[in-house]
Amino acid sequence: MRVLVVEDEKEIRNYLKHCFESDCFVVDTAADGAAGIKLAAENDYDLICLDNVMPQKTGKEVCEELRKDGNETPIIMLSVKSEATTKVDLLNAGVDDYMTKPFSVDELRARVKALLRRPKKMERECFNVDNLRLDSASHSVKRGEKDIHLTKKEFSLLQYLLKNEGVVVSKSMIMEHVWDMSADPFSNTIESHTASVRKKIDIPGEKKLIHTISGRGYKLEVL
Repeated sequence: MRVLVVEDEKEIRNYLKHCFESDCFVVDTAADGAAGIKLAAENDYDLICLDNVMPQKTGKEVCEELRKDGNETPIIMLSVKSEATTKVDLLNAGVDDYMTKPFSVDELRARVKALLRRPKKMERECFNVDNLRLDSASHSVKRGEKDIHLTKKEFSLLQYLLKNEGVVVSKSMIMEHVWDMSADPFSNTIESHTASVRKKIDIPGEKKLIHTISGRGYKLEVL
């Protein structure tokens, strides 16, 4: 899953990026509201974590512009302002949730999970194909009774393939949803990570699940 963090304070921005990445999210960041709008328009995010008081455009202005353009990505707003009128104003602007700075990381994580459970953007927490099972909440993978140990990036890659079971996903689609903007699109990182995931989940005697579709990408399904 992919998150956009828009925060002008570098330390907080990097801290939020680290927190989300530790929960296996792919994270892009922006240091001001205008850059945040540009990234949100160019990419498909599962969640936007947005500061309120920022240069270029405020968090409220970012939210209003995104909603005006039809972007329904869940938005959680962080702000030093705690007045009820401010919260009401931001919620009316289209914010889905609001937290006052300083904030508890545990509470932020709980609120993010609650937002992602909402019906419109609900993600399946568990994926089952053949006897392969991936649990998004516990970040665990099993093939039959065998525990499969994946790196964070391998986990995100397998989760994305499972989410698109039976669909051919191109390398550019994988790059967009599993890697952040710093990734080199011309490297062989997708091929190497896919090969590593295959090696780990293809247990002798079990069906192969990840298939290369020549010239198009990859597809996960039972054949």
